[in-house]
Amino acid sequence: MKRRRYIYIIIFLVLLAAVFGFKKVSNNTETSLTQEDVTTNEIKVTFVELGSVGCIPCDKMQPIMKEIEEEYKGQVKVVFYDVKTSEGKPYIKEFGIRAIPTQVFLDKDENEYFRHLGFFAKDELIKILKMQGVK
Repeated sequence: MKRRRYIYIIIFLVLLAAVFGFKKVSNNTETSLTQEDVTTNEIKVTFVELGSVGCIPCDKMQPIMKEIEEEYKGQVKVVFYDVKTSEGKPYIKEFGIRAIPTQVFLDKDENEYFRHLGFFAKDELIKILKMQGVK
């Protein structure tokens, strides 16, 4: 019975990933932005979302992440880690996650300058991006 449940969860996650168009994020912090899209010098903020597919507030963050990625392309790198997957679990310890979703904002030197727990409204999130000169 447990095995069948895991199979259903895996199928659901695969379908959900296909619908939202997010790439799997590996340890090399691959995002949906390619190296041709931006250069490291232009990135002012790395917006890291740590959550899980199926978590209601995490799912509500998905469209906001997509909008930020599109509206601030070249200035903000958006990274999503699903901490309930084997690929995402190491980031729980790396970022010291206590609850999901957690948003971590890194400056151009990859130093954390802000952290938020829970759903983060887009207008408030943009204020955090502007702290690092994002326009």
